[in-house]
Amino acid sequence: MKPGPRRQIAWVALAIAGVVAAYFGGMAWFAETIPRTLVDTGASTDAIVVLTGGPMRLREGLRLLAEGKAKKLLVSGVYRGVDVQDLLRVARQRPESVECCVELGYAADSTAGNATETAEWMGREHFASLRLVTANYHLRRSLLEFRRAMPGVEIVPHPVFPDAFRIDEWWRWPGTYALVQAEYHKYLFALVRPIFSPGPEAAETPEGNPP
Repeated sequence: MKPGPRRQIAWVALAIAGVVAAYFGGMAWFAETIPRTLVDTGASTDAIVVLTGGPMRLREGLRLLAEGKAKKLLVSGVYRGVDVQDLLRVARQRPESVECCVELGYAADSTAGNATETAEWMGREHFASLRLVTANYHLRRSLLEFRRAMPGVEIVPHPVFPDAFRIDEWWRWPGTYALVQAEYHKYLFALVRPIFSPGPEAAETPEGNPP
């Protein structure tokens, strides 16, 4: 006996409710696992990699380099026409202190592109470990892409914490909520992308978010 129309509607409604619950439950998990504190501050690595997105990331990367935490620093995803001096001025560092050990990567226009660019650079430098500096809301997706591109490289996560990103009670702040939701969508896409698009990565919209 075929189910009646009401039962079919009930099953459809239940399925939709399940999808909605899974979506919002997943986003809540994603938000609640965004780093609130910096765990590893002492370990040295061969390299420091900063993903562009604001001066806070670069200042932190340069500080770590000046403290001798790595041999070189790569800034990945730099716009064409920007040089080391420009970035050092933005980061308000003394150019003579670390300029010799900073390299700029111009090829990446997405997080997956950052990972590819970094993997090629790490290979050329014969480096086996790196400290990854990016915003805390961007860290999970960055680690996914970097570990996928460099399975044999030790990656130490190093989040920075933008003041404008209010992670405590994130659902109460429209700007933070929108950013969490956007990053959650990008993370889900990054998870399944190899299944549907094993070829070259498509460019993503620049973040335009807090540094």
